[in-house]
Amino acid sequence: MQFKVPQFLEIEDKIFGPFTFKEFIYLAGGAGICYMLFKLLGFLVGLIPILLVAGFALLLTFYHPNNKPFLDMVQAGVKYVTQNKLYIWKKQKKLPTTKQIDELANKKVYPVESGARLGASKLRDLAWSLDVLDLKKGGK
Repeated sequence: MQFKVPQFLEIEDKIFGPFTFKEFIYLAGGAGICYMLFKLLGFLVGLIPILLVAGFALLLTFYHPNNKPFLDMVQAGVKYVTQNKLYIWKKQKKLPTTKQIDELANKKVYPVESGARLGASKLRDLAWSLDVLDLKKGGK
């Protein structure tokens, strides 16, 4: 038994001449709003709002960035503006406190001789002693 598999599901049918139903609604709605603005505000006062509404209706109808409807772009922009933003990293300058400055000033620094080398056993002992000292500091 053979079945016909529908193809081209993503292509909308052209209902009103070269326009799909959505495109026709965008154009008719934009024209209707422009007409109402013209009747309410007159030509000179309503010129800018009429041009804005007509431009938006034309963008919705004819402009398809990356082969997607312009309405998707508008929805993404509105969602971006209205949603909370999550900042993962924000660099902040932290100035050292006077206590930290005093601790750094009182810290004793021992110079290392340029010819001194640490062997494997001395290095292991040094690492172990640092780990033990860090554990004692964290426990306080």
